[in-house]
Amino acid sequence: MSENFKMALESIKSNKLRSFLTMLGIIIGVSSVIAIVSLGRGGKEIVTGQLEKIGSSTIQIKVDSSRASNRDYISLQDINIIKEKGNYIKAVTPMVMRTGVCNVNNKEKNIYINGVTPDYRYIENAEIISGRYFTEKESIEGKSVVVLDEFTAKGLFGHKEVQGESIFIGNPNNLKKVTIVGVTKAPGYMEAAPIEHIPAMAVVPKKTLDNLFGKSQIDSILVVAKSKEDIEEASNEAINIISARHNNREKELYIGEKMIKQVEEINKVIDIFGSFISAVAGISLVVGGIGVMNIMLVSVTERTREIGIRKAIGATTKSILLQFLTEAVIISLIGGIIGLIIGVSGSFTVGLIMGVKPKVTIIHICLVLIFSSAVGIFFGIYPAKKAAELNPIDALREE
Repeated sequence: MSENFKMALESIKSNKLRSFLTMLGIIIGVSSVIAIVSLGRGGKEIVTGQLEKIGSSTIQIKVDSSRASNRDYISLQDINIIKEKGNYIKAVTPMVMRTGVCNVNNKEKNIYINGVTPDYRYIENAEIISGRYFTEKESIEGKSVVVLDEFTAKGLFGHKEVQGESIFIGNPNNLKKVTIVGVTKAPGYMEAAPIEHIPAMAVVPKKTLDNLFGKSQIDSILVVAKSKEDIEEASNEAINIISARHNNREKELYIGEKMIKQVEEINKVIDIFGSFISAVAGISLVVGGIGVMNIMLVSVTERTREIGIRKAIGATTKSILLQFLTEAVIISLIGGIIGLIIGVSGSFTVGLIMGVKPKVTIIHICLVLIFSSAVGIFFGIYPAKKAAELNPIDALREE
């Protein structure tokens, strides 16, 4: 076996360019699959991690806008009553987002602005690193206050010690001055991403958002139950309060959905998409395997006389078969290892730009090595068998 290994390596070394071109399909296939899978797993952890952070005891209550009239939409008064009367409810907030512009020192930047109530801090679960959240009084009165995350603060000012500073936000044609009252810690996954690739985010009272962009309807709210066990009761309680206040119980316009269910659905979508893309990338592995088979057939033709001489001096059919099969496996395995290195380094480079931490496990590495070897065996068996079955007398006649 060691002799076959040495002879296979000598054959690969003597035809370096041809061997590399043979490996190319496998290199591209393996690197693509590894990069897609590792980045996909990293991205999946970000999305699900953020949603899970919102909480397994959080429910989103949405208005069925296809059947609702203007009077059926949720109001801030509804939210206050839910919070006041809800026996199973810890916190409740609207979530209304607008895209606007932020102006700091005459420099404009696009920014996402969330209109919420103070209870949002229980849902976001973000640590305040300086200052505070806006108060209930500031929320009710629609004061011009804003909370930023640390990366938005750095992106706007170059540092995160911005409590008490003022910025102008809103529509490009209607910017209004607001005061920064607090800065929150950004999610951990953002730490690797360059500041310029992180979207600017701001949190303001819902009434302040209305002052900036005009009054907007609340078509969904987030409700936090006091415990995981209370989630169904909290959902029903909130829906019953809203329905009673709007006198539309018979319409069944309000739908409660557990956030954990959204996590599961997103996981399914990410898994299906990742599998599809990996399958597409995996086609290049098959193409690479066909390339291995073609080159090995050419190699058999070129070395027909060598095979005849080896058989004439006592080489068995099995040893010839193993020699060519070993060569095919080594080519595929080297291609797989190179592809693995390129895929891992590429995924970490892209991940650094995107702010995603790729997940490469020992299972991925083992699967690459096993699959690369399997490609070599599957596509190398036919050329190896053809070489082994050559008649030594006919082979020696070849020039």
